[in-house]
Amino acid sequence: MLKPIIEIQHVWKEYSNNIVLEHLNLSVFPGDFISIVGASGCGKTTFLNMLLGTEQPSRGHILLDGKPLPAEPGIERGIVFQKYSVFPHMTAIENVMLGYELTDNSVTSKLLARSVGSNKKRAKEQALHMLHEVGLSEAQDKYPHELSGGMRQRLSIAQALIKKPRILLLDEPFGALDPGIRKDMHVLVKKLWKEQQLTVFMITHDLSEGFHLGNRLWVFDHTRKDDQAPERYGARVTFDIAVDKKKDMAAISEQIQ
Repeated sequence: MLKPIIEIQHVWKEYSNNIVLEHLNLSVFPGDFISIVGASGCGKTTFLNMLLGTEQPSRGHILLDGKPLPAEPGIERGIVFQKYSVFPHMTAIENVMLGYELTDNSVTSKLLARSVGSNKKRAKEQALHMLHEVGLSEAQDKYPHELSGGMRQRLSIAQALIKKPRILLLDEPFGALDPGIRKDMHVLVKKLWKEQQLTVFMITHDLSEGFHLGNRLWVFDHTRKDDQAPERYGARVTFDIAVDKKKDMAAISEQIQ
């Protein structure tokens, strides 16, 4: 029987008297692609940050393989933000190598935390392979300002995947891209998801994008509201829909409005 890779048990997130998320109880299985939608301010990014380890639940537990999720980012989780997270003073290959080197526990330079010797050679080989996977082989020596928006986001994805994480977190990764480029990125992400057997969580404001990419769609919304004190109640996952690509998307869209 397939066991969950992520279990979210009675999770709440509060900041003082402001309740952002409440009563989250969810299980995610290896290979799931979870598309996350919901109104701005309903805690989607906060939830993703808890999965990353930069935020902690106020109550409840998040489990990875049945054990408490480490309270800090780790190599089993990669993340791509909407705003490109690349270093402008480094070339494409140097950006990807850095992601490999800074998490390498082998011999490193004490001053720069950069791999040396055979480790640097291995880092370069891995970086070249990942640039090839995301279609940037010809741009390996270019700086971020010389790349298009879509190419910079491909570079961010290469950074996130260089250490072969099991879980990929995407925080509106295509929101700033033109429609044509977004379609190309959809093809790339679906390819990487299947080839690398990733478990993916993706926040999007584009419902059609969520249906197209994910095999499950989560809708974050408030089930309890107090207009006089909106911070009193948090958002929950009000729908967890197994996406059947053969269904009429309009019918499902109407269901979650």
